[in-house]
Amino acid sequence: MDIQIENLSKKYGNQKAVDNISFEVKPGEVLGFLGPNGAGKSTTMKMITGYLSLGEGDILLGGRSVRGQSDEFKRHIGYLPENNPLYLDMEVIDYLEFCAALQGMKKNQIDLRVREMVAVCGLNPEKHKKIGELSKGYRQRVGLAQAMIHDPEILVLDEPTTGLDPNQIVEIRKLIRQLGKEKTVVLSTHILPEVEATCDRILIINKGKIVANGTAENLRRQAAGQEILKVKIEDGAAEEIMRELRRIKTVDLVELVDKSQNRFEVQSNTGFSSKREIFTLCVQKGWMLSELIPLETRLEDIFRNLTLN
Repeated sequence: MDIQIENLSKKYGNQKAVDNISFEVKPGEVLGFLGPNGAGKSTTMKMITGYLSLGEGDILLGGRSVRGQSDEFKRHIGYLPENNPLYLDMEVIDYLEFCAALQGMKKNQIDLRVREMVAVCGLNPEKHKKIGELSKGYRQRVGLAQAMIHDPEILVLDEPTTGLDPNQIVEIRKLIRQLGKEKTVVLSTHILPEVEATCDRILIINKGKIVANGTAENLRRQAAGQEILKVKIEDGAAEEIMRELRRIKTVDLVELVDKSQNRFEVQSNTGFSSKREIFTLCVQKGWMLSELIPLETRLEDIFRNLTLN
């Protein structure tokens, strides 16, 4: 079931939390939904899940508008809110059975489904404990299990790996990738490496507006601008190497990073690459080129550039 957001806006008083955004998420796709605090992420996700009424615009799930009938669509959606509200006095098994019943699952299916979710989310060691006795990481797993208990076609996950240790994070990422092959997944997180490891596409929102939409590779390409190279050249003197590098026509700037090891940072002119010219220079001078590494634009830098304004 796909998600289509059409010219969606939402106001709180005079403040526009979401400002005329449109995008689509297709089945078999994991969308990383990013933005600073207060950007409109959670508001958008709550409107998709029916926890908030729509403002202006529309949301279509499977081609049908949710306006006025969001309750009908909730059974197709699994939602893990950022704060992960749980009944702390209930045992894990009892809570998941309760959630399954709330989602309208048939009684003869609930037991098997609960056991499946306990296994998938790694809850076996704690399944008979009260939720209030669990660590934050295990509570997060319970939240994931309840979101998936009714096998929804759409999953909306707000900070799903909060409180998990590194091993648990790897397991949950793997689980989300597997789910993303057959479901429509919207994932919000502040952990940017997690986005690259898990998501097929990234959408960045700032002040209620979409400021970027594409794969991590495409966003890097758009933000790259000038090529920057890490270069290490042995045998020659640092001053001579710097002088010769600056003479290359495609080079804009040269910085000596470490004189003792002849390490340089070379920035090319916009639209040009200097890799071949640097290699040729070293061959001509008889210098050993032991390092020539393009510096990749980090997702963190792209995020900051798009949201710090």
